[in-house]
Amino acid sequence: MPAVPDRRSAARRSRALAPAQAGLAAHARRAGATRGRPARRRSIVSFRFVTQPEIRREARRILPLEVWNFGDGASETELTKKRNRQALDRLAIRQDILVDAREIDTATTLCGVPLSWPVVIAPMGGLVLFHEEGDVEMGRGAERADTLQFLSGATGWPVETVAAASKGPKMFQLYHFGDRAWVAELLARVEASGYLSVCLTVDTQVYSRRERDVLARWSPREAMKKAPNPRGPAPDYPTRLTWSDVEWLQKTTRLPVGLKGVMTATDAKRAVDMGVRIVWVSNHGGRQLDSTQASIDALPAIADAVGDRADIIIDGGFSRGTAVLKGIAWGARADEHQASDVGLRVPRRLELSEIRDEVRRCPPAWGAARRADTAGCP
Repeated sequence: MPAVPDRRSAARRSRALAPAQAGLAAHARRAGATRGRPARRRSIVSFRFVTQPEIRREARRILPLEVWNFGDGASETELTKKRNRQALDRLAIRQDILVDAREIDTATTLCGVPLSWPVVIAPMGGLVLFHEEGDVEMGRGAERADTLQFLSGATGWPVETVAAASKGPKMFQLYHFGDRAWVAELLARVEASGYLSVCLTVDTQVYSRRERDVLARWSPREAMKKAPNPRGPAPDYPTRLTWSDVEWLQKTTRLPVGLKGVMTATDAKRAVDMGVRIVWVSNHGGRQLDSTQASIDALPAIADAVGDRADIIIDGGFSRGTAVLKGIAWGARADEHQASDVGLRVPRRLELSEIRDEVRRCPPAWGAARRADTAGCP
């Protein structure tokens, strides 16, 4: 059990968190919740957060209803989002015993970048709605959690600003929100800023119908215009993307190229045959096409098609350590975790710390002291 801080310690912590509380409250007011729960300034005391459900409850309490729904919601009936979680829950773990667990190794690599554990921070657009420093603050949290940040192409900050704010490794998720000349200029800035790969998102040709936003008569794109960095000039450009754009991208950047949104073995094979370095198994967390397959259900066939010719990332429902290890066992190199609930550095770090602890506790119970030994465990 965690020690209960004394009154003076609690007061010191409360004073230390005051700037973050004020920033979150200001952003809640600017987000403008005209319907549902009004924005409220509440005290956030970090030592009371010890589990993820607590963090989510606090986020829902503090955030304007529209902002909460944007972060938590999915498209149409939200069936794909539900399937992601249900499919992971359906997998049972085979429990082996009596394995020396004094030294647990969770290390892996992604495109040659060493990672001490197999979880990276997913790209999330619209973080300006959750915290006044958004992606910049998320990068700091990723560094403290000793993991990698994928910066969203829908970031509200210049790529240079995010890169300079923290020292942890970073990769870039590309939305093709402009013509090739615009993308080429952006990629040059990404390369110059030290990002280590670029992953083109391929499942957003048409913006989805997210009914929580529709019912609220609320446009996240309009709300995000307050961010300091505008989106690309042509948000409808992805409707024309084809495999030839992947070839062009490979010729245009020196960085390893990945594709985010691969859900079939056929597409995965075509990608690696072209030299794609990262195959990202993703249904966009259920936020794009509704009624599609759960990510974890698509993974085994894709892993067979890819073999060792590319690294595989998977996202979609991976919120606990057991889920992470299930993804690894079924063929992923790393799992993506979304961490946008509250937007405060301390809760974010606590949540990632909890997941990392769970990841370290799982392999011995499976009869595996190393991450690599979990293959085939479910």
